[in-house]
Amino acid sequence: MDLSTFPHDFSNEDGSGMRRCVTVNALVPAVLCLYIAGFGCGGGPGVESRGASSRVPAVATQPAVESAVQGGGGSGQPSSAAGSTGPAASQAAAAVSPREWKIPAAAPGAEPYGTVLMERMKQALAAKGAAYVPRTKHLAAGGAPLFTNRLILESSPYLEQHAHNPVDWHPWGDEAFEKAARLGRPVFLSIGYSTCHWCHVMERESFEDLEIAEFINANFVAVKVDREERPDVDSVYMASVQMLSGSGGWPMTLLLTPEREPFFAGTYFPPRDGERGGRRGLLGILRELAGRYRSDPQGVAAEAASITERIRSAMIAPPPGRIPDAGPLFARVVAMLSRSYDDNWGGFGDGPKFPRPVTLDFLMRYWRRSGDKRAREMAEGTLRAMSEGGIHDHVGGGFHRYSVDRQWLLPHFEKMLYDNAQLASVYLDAFQISGDSYYARVARRILDYVAREMTDAQGGFYSATDADSPDAGGHRHEGLYFVWSLDELRQVLGEERSRMVELYYGASAAGNFEGRNILHVRMPLKAAAETLGMPALRLREELDSALARLYEVRSHRPPPAKDDKVLAAWNGLMISAFARGARILHEERYAAVARKAAGFVLGRMWDGDHMSRSWTSQGADHHGVLDDYAFMAAAMLDLFETDFDPQHLRTAVALHDALERRFGDREHGGYFFSAADGEPLLVREKPDYDGARPSGNSVALSNLLRLYEFTLDSRYRELAEDLLEAFSTTLVERAPALPRMLAALDCYVDVTKEIVIVLPGDGADASPFLERLSELYLPNKVVITVSEGIDVEELSKLVPLVEGKTALSGRVTAYVCERQVCKRPTSDPELFVQQLAKVYPYGWESEAAAEAQE
Repeated sequence: MDLSTFPHDFSNEDGSGMRRCVTVNALVPAVLCLYIAGFGCGGGPGVESRGASSRVPAVATQPAVESAVQGGGGSGQPSSAAGSTGPAASQAAAAVSPREWKIPAAAPGAEPYGTVLMERMKQALAAKGAAYVPRTKHLAAGGAPLFTNRLILESSPYLEQHAHNPVDWHPWGDEAFEKAARLGRPVFLSIGYSTCHWCHVMERESFEDLEIAEFINANFVAVKVDREERPDVDSVYMASVQMLSGSGGWPMTLLLTPEREPFFAGTYFPPRDGERGGRRGLLGILRELAGRYRSDPQGVAAEAASITERIRSAMIAPPPGRIPDAGPLFARVVAMLSRSYDDNWGGFGDGPKFPRPVTLDFLMRYWRRSGDKRAREMAEGTLRAMSEGGIHDHVGGGFHRYSVDRQWLLPHFEKMLYDNAQLASVYLDAFQISGDSYYARVARRILDYVAREMTDAQGGFYSATDADSPDAGGHRHEGLYFVWSLDELRQVLGEERSRMVELYYGASAAGNFEGRNILHVRMPLKAAAETLGMPALRLREELDSALARLYEVRSHRPPPAKDDKVLAAWNGLMISAFARGARILHEERYAAVARKAAGFVLGRMWDGDHMSRSWTSQGADHHGVLDDYAFMAAAMLDLFETDFDPQHLRTAVALHDALERRFGDREHGGYFFSAADGEPLLVREKPDYDGARPSGNSVALSNLLRLYEFTLDSRYRELAEDLLEAFSTTLVERAPALPRMLAALDCYVDVTKEIVIVLPGDGADASPFLERLSELYLPNKVVITVSEGIDVEELSKLVPLVEGKTALSGRVTAYVCERQVCKRPTSDPELFVQQLAKVYPYGWESEAAAEAQE
């Protein structure tokens, strides 16, 4: 199967972000609405021709999981920078040391590098070490790369993937745009990320092509951006593409003036006219646009300036308004979701399907207060269908990025840290709601996978793993690492156990992915056990043993490349998931993972005032954006509610105070994505969309409400109200796009449960209360556990609610409070649960006010 039939790395997780090329102005004729991957413009092949993608469910043995969790060690798999594009590189890599490799004087068709730059590049190459394999097909005898460009100086694994292209790449920065102005050329901007399958395809087809590279070098200044390290740059230019085309994706391809203003934008392009079903290819487009720029640079610049002004106008947030009435708004959103819900396969729409945990979180919150069974049905139905489908790695744990079909069977095989962090959290919620241990099992497997395979030895979490992995000849294939032939299953497991796997996980001789099998749950466990004539419990044990064996065998395959950079925001999401997993599943080892990761980020990326965006083995880099501060502040609040160390709460306060200074819109409320003292871009946007990741504004809103409950500082509540007013128009007009903000609004209009558990001494045990609390789905609460005496006195300075609280009669005592008014303190866990039982329906405040007036 040719994966070229589905060239999408989506910008939206609901499938609306189909990638397509767009002309951003009237400079380029309509014929350049070239390649829309089968959707419109008539050129590309359709989605339906894409074959199944693979994922193999995985379960490691418990000892292996525990040692990884306790030790914090990584998997030992190579980083993404170490991959090759063909067998020649892998066969010859070690023949000549990087110290002996030569730096070319210039890229084809480009200006000379100069002796100073060449020396820096030579030193960077030498520092790679003997195991370094250049990712290129252009190799000399002994494996030395024929080309090396400025990206060899960068720390990003994605940029390093392009360091040996014949394209004369520059990193984003003033140097590239000053060079463009000096030479009178436009900038060729390419934005992607290390695990983007179609970024890899465009690299192999176009950026490794000598003719295309030479033309780019002679007519443009080429700039490469890692969207994960520079989400601010990515967001601005993606907004440009989406505003003008209605969609977007990666790789993103733009042409800019030296003033950084776009005059052409698109995504993936085939290398030449007529290839991959496209009407026009990259080389033809660039030739036409380069000629147009040379013949009329002032006209192009004027048009680009006009486009930029339209972009700025479109991205200006509407004026603040009244905070909307939550109940009717939420009911309308749930009704809209219900109309698009897939009753057969879960999820929303026909496919591709994305997990979008923020939507499931909102639905569960809405069910709790409204009693709407449909909301719960949609959330749990989606979670069950995803976990049974091929998007779930049944062998290794965790979830792939998305499914290209409606059944969740055929995944795009990359795994992203942010997806797995949020999914672990919503599966934990489903466990609390339903009491079904099935959801707890899925959550455990996500957390164990991340601890085992995605955690640096020092504690930080890696960003992602690729969809592609190499075969024996070094050629990369999507999903190869995760799929199994029937012969392999039988050879590894034996006939009897393989029969169980074949029945339950739907494996066959024909396979469902290029003659191989993506494991997925084919039938309920009970039905499979009846067919096999054995108890369901024994079948589950046999299947787990089989999966552990498959995991062991799979671990010896060449793995997908790993992006081992540590991103502050994504680590914040994962720290929250481990902290919640620790208290809901009663696993102290998860709390240890969360603390170690927090220590990593705060120790290496936070100086008490500034947060860095990313960290690699070369150190911290890039200024943090809104998400980095907001997500890490949320993580520290979650960690505080797990181990009750006051320092976590103090850190959350410090992080939010820094966020307020750098990103706050003091005039209109809410927060900008980039810092006030950061690099000026075309526009300073104020994000609201809760997509694959929640927006920084949505998480900041939740943080403000939690910080208010802990500290009783009215400033936090006022800032939360300012933020809700700032986004009120968007909430009313585009509410389904902001489910995480809707969840925070749910908290705002609810009565938060304020829980204080006081211990009579350091040796006392609060677990009878905490265990009962962990069984309850109470999303709008704050929890504090503190020892009587000096600890209460000290903590009360930060958390006034604990002031004067004592352990009655020398026993652990719980206080359940609402709006700082506490019920009778109790040492009885059962009474404690009863005190937490009251749920306030939507609109209760209006009803209470009306009753008071009567």
